[in-house]
Amino acid sequence: MQRPPLPPFTLESAQQKVQAAEDAWNSRDPERVAAAYSINSDWRNRDEFFQGRDSIQKFLRAKWDRELHYKLMKELWACSGNRISVRFEYEWQHAQTGQWYRTHGNEHWEFDQDGYMQRRDMSANDIPIESCDRRIGYNK
Repeated sequence: MQRPPLPPFTLESAQQKVQAAEDAWNSRDPERVAAAYSINSDWRNRDEFFQGRDSIQKFLRAKWDRELHYKLMKELWACSGNRISVRFEYEWQHAQTGQWYRTHGNEHWEFDQDGYMQRRDMSANDIPIESCDRRIGYNK
């Protein structure tokens, strides 16, 4: 089964992949998000390394138990062949402390021939913010 758009990516098809990823992550549904990745997808998320859809789902469940009111924005940075790079920001509230954060980062994605992400490499920084400073998906 294929998951279009397929590589090699054009600017338009890469933007479609980025928007689909943003929509899936904003659903906060681990199964929906994990479905975009190959069965044995390799992940680096900050200082964590793991592989496979089951590990992705487990990671996302724990993430969204801790990161409440999660809202994400992704922006295409570059694309070539079967690779896409994005920058992102997301905002969330820590479940235990109530502190709001804005997370800034970059992801590098590599896709297999069927359009599934086979590799995800992510780096990010969390910046404490005040609730009134939220700007992603928040109407003041």
